[in-house]
Amino acid sequence: MEYINVQSGADEMNRMLEFTSGGRQVPVIVENGKITIGHGGT
Repeated sequence: MEYINVQSGADEMNRMLEFTSGGRQVPVIVENGKITIGHGGT
């Protein structure tokens, strides 16, 4: 597992935004190619 702090820099924020199609929701969990966004898992 890799933890990325999106507040630590623009590169980290941009990486998260790629997974969320521009949405600013956390957490973003990527596991075996499946992306889970937010606590509700949408």
